[in-house]
Amino acid sequence: MDSATLDQGEPGGRVEHDEREERGGHGSPAFRFSQMESLLRGHTLRHLTVDGIEAVFVRDPVLVRDILVGESRNYGKGELFRKARNLSRVGMLSEDESMHRHYRRLANPYVRSARIDEYVPAMRDIVSDTISSWRAGEPVDVQAEMCRITCAIVTGTLIVGLPQATIKALSERLSRLAWEMIRKPLYGKAAARAARPGASARLSRARREFRELLSECIAGLLDSPTSTAGYLSALLADSDSEGNRVLTPEQVCEEAVMMLTAATVTTASVMSWALHVLSTDDSAEEQLLKDLVHRRTAGAGLEHGASGYTLRFLAEILRLYPPVWISCRKALVDVRLGSHRLPAGTNLVFSSYLLHRDPGRYPDPHRFDPDRWLSLRPSSSDASYIPFGVGSKGCIGEPFAWEQLEVILDVVTQKWKLRPDPGHRVRTAPETTLHPRRLLMTPEPR
Repeated sequence: MDSATLDQGEPGGRVEHDEREERGGHGSPAFRFSQMESLLRGHTLRHLTVDGIEAVFVRDPVLVRDILVGESRNYGKGELFRKARNLSRVGMLSEDESMHRHYRRLANPYVRSARIDEYVPAMRDIVSDTISSWRAGEPVDVQAEMCRITCAIVTGTLIVGLPQATIKALSERLSRLAWEMIRKPLYGKAAARAARPGASARLSRARREFRELLSECIAGLLDSPTSTAGYLSALLADSDSEGNRVLTPEQVCEEAVMMLTAATVTTASVMSWALHVLSTDDSAEEQLLKDLVHRRTAGAGLEHGASGYTLRFLAEILRLYPPVWISCRKALVDVRLGSHRLPAGTNLVFSSYLLHRDPGRYPDPHRFDPDRWLSLRPSSSDASYIPFGVGSKGCIGEPFAWEQLEVILDVVTQKWKLRPDPGHRVRTAPETTLHPRRLLMTPEPR
C-alpha cells in the first residue's frame, strides 16, 4: 500500500467539498469528497495520514463488514474523531465488551419495536405541538426545528417519573446541546480550532446546562425509590451480585447524555435532508403523500422492511446522507485484512458516505432514486449499506429512529408544504453529522 495525506485545510492534502447538482432532478447537492475518491480509486486499502495520525482507509465493503462483524473481536475504538464527539466512556461505549453488551441489554427494553409502538401517540402530539408554532409565509430554520422535535420526543418517551415542566426544560436544553454538537468539526484545522480553550464556548455552555439539570433529575430519582420506570431509573437501579450500584450518579448522567444526544443529532440531520429533498422533487412528494395516507389508514403492522414508498424514500435519504459518515476502528492484535497484514494498533478508517455511493453496488450512485429499493436489499455479506452501523456495535436505537422519521415526516407533511429558500444553494456540512449547512424553508398550509 502507498500513502497519502487526508488533512482538511492543507494545500495538496485537502478533502474538497464539491457541491454539485444531483442528476436526479430534485436539486439536492451531491456532496463528494472529490480528492478522497481520487486518492482511494483503485485501492482496497490505502495508508493515509489524518490529523497527523497514521491510518489505513478501507474502501472495500466486504472488508469493512469483516471489521464490524466477522472479526469484530479483533478491533476496538479508533483514535480518530473521538474527542470531537465527546461521548461517554462508561456503559454502552465502554472499551470492555462485556460491559458494552450489558448496557445494550439494559437500554433495549426502551427502544425495542414492541415498546416503540406505545410511543407513537406521544410522538405525533409532540411533532404537532412544535410545528403549530410555525407561521405561513415565515421562513423556519428546519434543522433547528428538527432538533427541537427529536429532543422533545426522546425526553418525552425515554424519561418518565418527572414533572412535565422539568421534561420540557430538559428538552429545551438538550435541543441547544444537540444543535451545537451537530455543527462541531470532526477533524482538520477546523476541529483543532474548535478544541482550543474557549473556542467552543456555546457547546461547552450547552453541555454544562443540560448536565446540571439532568444531574438534578437523577438526584431527585435517587430520593424517590418508588420511581422505577424509565431509562434513567433502569441505569440507577443497575447493581452487581451483592446489590451495590454499578454506576455512580455522575456515570449515569454521562451514559444518559450519550444515549439522548445520539438519539437526536442523527435523526435531526436525516429529517432535515428528507424535508429538503421532498421540497425539490414534486414526483417524490406526490408519491410520499399517497403512501403516508395509506400507512396511516392501514394502521400498525407495516414493517420497516416493506416496499412502501415512504420506507424506500427514507432508505434512499439514509443512503445518500448517512448521518455518521465516517468512522474509525483500531486493530487490537495483528490482523489480516484481505491480502494485507496489519500490526496491532493500526487505525482503520471507513466512510459510510463512500460505501453508500459505490457504483459497483448502486448504479448511478449519486442519483436520488427510492425505486432502486424495489429490487435492491441491504446485503448481509458486506457493508455497502450501513446507515445505522452493523454488528454488535450497531445503533441500538435503529427501530426508534425509523419510527421517529416516519412520524415526523407524516405529521409535518399533513399540515405544511415546505418551500425552499429561492436562490439559496443548500450545502452539505461533514461535521459531527452529515447535515445541511443552512436550511431555511417557508411553510405553506396544505
